[in-house]
Amino acid sequence: MSTQRPTPSSRRGLLKYLGLLTGAVALPHALKTLGTQQPSASEQPILASELSATPLAIANLNPHRVALIKTTDRSSGIRRAIELLQPSDFSNKRVFIKPNYNTGDPAPAATHPAVLETLVQEIQSAGASTITVGDRSGMADTRQAMTQMQVFDLAQRYGFNTVVFDELDRDDWQYFAAAGTHWSRGFAIARPVLNADAIVNLCCLKTHRFGGHFTLSLKNTIGMVARYVPGDNHDYMRELHRSTHQRLMIAEVNKAYRPSLVIIDGVDAFVNGGPEQGQRVQAGVILASTDRIAVDAVGIAILRKLGTTREVSGGSIWSQAQIRRAADLGLGAINADQVELITADQASVQMADEIRQFLT
Repeated sequence: MSTQRPTPSSRRGLLKYLGLLTGAVALPHALKTLGTQQPSASEQPILASELSATPLAIANLNPHRVALIKTTDRSSGIRRAIELLQPSDFSNKRVFIKPNYNTGDPAPAATHPAVLETLVQEIQSAGASTITVGDRSGMADTRQAMTQMQVFDLAQRYGFNTVVFDELDRDDWQYFAAAGTHWSRGFAIARPVLNADAIVNLCCLKTHRFGGHFTLSLKNTIGMVARYVPGDNHDYMRELHRSTHQRLMIAEVNKAYRPSLVIIDGVDAFVNGGPEQGQRVQAGVILASTDRIAVDAVGIAILRKLGTTREVSGGSIWSQAQIRRAADLGLGAINADQVELITADQASVQMADEIRQFLT
């Protein structure tokens, strides 16, 4: 058997091949039969030289696939997840990154600086024409929260643009009609997001004690929505958080855009409380997908495995209001059978196998 390290192209092909295999019901057995080794201390993906099978021809990748990397190293986990997932090309695209800066508290309350830095590095390496990072805090001053989480320092170092949504003018917001939603007057989303060629949703893994129940990728979209639009005195966030339809409304704003990539940093998680503080546990996982519903469903499954709130743990994941409404709107997977977990090392395979019962 050759011990030559594969070229980048052969390595990408291998990872796609592993992705197809790990979608099977007998996920761990599929990899074991190919001679999978235990991950090294550096958690390197399995190399082509470690496999004896010939890679299958790749025709169409499952749009509901979720890359799962078992790790406590955020930077390497994100790189491996993106390489495994193979999302759309960012070359020559204007990319908008939507992190989670509800507050400036340490992860998982907010996006860890290493997560943003690694993602910017990856997108710049992929040839993006511009990168913009922006958000609107829900419980803090947005500019202060972004400063605390080193956003402006990173922007100066890497040359990306930043935007504080609270500081936008009226013309920088796009209204969406109320028809077909539970929003009484519709809602408005920041145009810098909508004007991008590719949108990346960068999320945390946590519960939400103020009615959302959990805050993953669907909920992270709320940070794109105005609390106030200049000249419009309606408080959209007050309406959201006082409504009995809050979780349905969260899903509905997601209809306004389609992400090119979703990443959930689950190295640490809040299994109770949230969004700014709560019961912290080390979940040790990075998730990546292009399907908001699929990746949120996997995130909920991980929270259930860790032990979480009654609201998050009760009933089927697919009956959770955020998930069900998003599925009704055609935003992604509609059941567990469509979700394909893809991994690249034995530790991740084991974790994927452990959470499958919670997903289904």
